[in-house]
Amino acid sequence: MFSIEQLEAFIATVECGSFSSAARKLGKVQSAISQHVMNLEIDCNSQLFERQGRYPVLTPAGHKLLPYAQATVQQHKRLIQQATGLSNEGNQQLTLALDEGILLSGLTSLLAKLEVEFPLIELECLSASSKDVIEMIESGRATCGLIFSELVLPDTLDFESIGSIKFDVYVSSQHALAQSVAPHVDALRLHRQLAIRSRNHTASSFHQPHSPDVWYADNYYLLLDLAIHGFGWCLLPTHLAHAEVHSGRLVRVPVAFEQLAWYTNVDVIQHHQYAQDSIHRRTRELLRQLFKGQSQ
Repeated sequence: MFSIEQLEAFIATVECGSFSSAARKLGKVQSAISQHVMNLEIDCNSQLFERQGRYPVLTPAGHKLLPYAQATVQQHKRLIQQATGLSNEGNQQLTLALDEGILLSGLTSLLAKLEVEFPLIELECLSASSKDVIEMIESGRATCGLIFSELVLPDTLDFESIGSIKFDVYVSSQHALAQSVAPHVDALRLHRQLAIRSRNHTASSFHQPHSPDVWYADNYYLLLDLAIHGFGWCLLPTHLAHAEVHSGRLVRVPVAFEQLAWYTNVDVIQHHQYAQDSIHRRTRELLRQLFKGQSQ
């Protein structure tokens, strides 16, 4: 019967496009990868790759097997993490990474509850863009994150949606866009856009460039300041823009199609390695309660 090593070699070959690249990814020699795949084909009694060309190409049988192989390897990783965690219930470390655009006025009360329930807790709080928070959780730099939802997350992360936050399109009251009602959204393309991007230049799924002229920042407070001073238009959480709109320095972009606002989900994310220990389970529960109890 096939082994996890065979499935990993098969998946890596598909993802990397060649046996040699798969070997480099898995830290093995190419002959070992080729042999694992050949043994898997024997065990399945099916050819998984066409090998006539320069690079291996999945056969119909390979396409059918791939999602099951990926699911099996992923569950195997979870099994290892769960088994390791059986002796790790005493974990007292929590590194909480937050997107600063998410309003959490009761965060200190949440931390106070954790301190009472886990007297030996070792806490670190970090602030970054959602994309950067995802990387922190995946790399192990942080153990629990609060982010604006992304369309795709790494397989190693678990998540749950705990609420939503309203966004709208804003610009300085002195900006040209604020002086008249634009006939349609495409008018925004004629003016500079201000957008969020991670520190490694990865843009959020809902902060994609709309204008050919884009300036980037990695946090919403800097984005807000740039917008107030007339450098361009941007998407902002409405709670963040509220005070500046009230002061008259910032306005919603006036467009004939008036309702540009939408709600973005807020997710709690944790690495599989930590998701089931008592501190992280309790943190998810408290974040869920906290977010539910406050108006966004």
